[in-house]
Amino acid sequence: MTRPRATPAARTENTQSTEAAPGLKDTDRSTDGAHDLKDNAQSATGQSATDGSPQATPGDARTRTRHPTQGTAPTPSLADLRHHLTTQLDPPARTWLDHALDEAAAHPGIHGPISVWELRLAEAGRRCGATHADAARVLILDAARAGIDALTRVYFQGTADERRAVLHALPHLVSGPGALPLIEDALRTNDTRLLSAAVGPYTARHLTAHAWRHAVLKCLFTGVPVDHVADLPRRAAGDGELARMLGDYAAERTAAGRTVPEDLHRVLDLTESVSVPPAPVTDHPHGKES
Repeated sequence: MTRPRATPAARTENTQSTEAAPGLKDTDRSTDGAHDLKDNAQSATGQSATDGSPQATPGDARTRTRHPTQGTAPTPSLADLRHHLTTQLDPPARTWLDHALDEAAAHPGIHGPISVWELRLAEAGRRCGATHADAARVLILDAARAGIDALTRVYFQGTADERRAVLHALPHLVSGPGALPLIEDALRTNDTRLLSAAVGPYTARHLTAHAWRHAVLKCLFTGVPVDHVADLPRRAAGDGELARMLGDYAAERTAAGRTVPEDLHRVLDLTESVSVPPAPVTDHPHGKES
């Protein structure tokens, strides 16, 4: 289909202010949808050093404070999402979601100017609440068996919330790199909600090393916590080029009298570790990866 003149990247380029990033207050609010999708996969982790820890040049291993390098939380499965919504939604919302999923399964794919399940995507926030809308939309996309064409249409014609849901759905619905243009578009924005969704497991599997390094730096620039970067320990391990880029960024901030993000030190520590094997992939019920 023909893409609109103004891509989502252009429409959302300045929707999130990066000036608030050091405190992460605005970022914390703007990534709520991503946290909701991971609620069932979170485990207890140790605390990193406080902001009062002495800052040091990233290349100086003798004086740099070491930070925990625990891995990011696994992405919840579709079954996890369905169970989470079943237990958390009120009865009217559960009834609406069940109907929406049955409707999408009965009329999958793209039909005419807009499919009935696309209308349900637009309703999800009002019906299920902002906290659970991302998960509901991912389940609807799965029930509709949305392929790359359908996902692309929703992404480029939908709202920011719907674009974020598409990004979250990619590892469940697309097995190859064909949806990378959607990831690349999201990584061009400064919308922290899209960025946090764009660095998920689909990106970890398919984005080139060069583009992935710049995605990690984009997270640091905009204040998106690197906990959102899927498979970070494996991809960062032994990556000397990423270490160089992090060092350059830290040096620029130090020269400008600005603090170096704590997350930068965490990632830098990971570049000094040995490679770890990728996490196992669970088969998707439709034969695609999840």
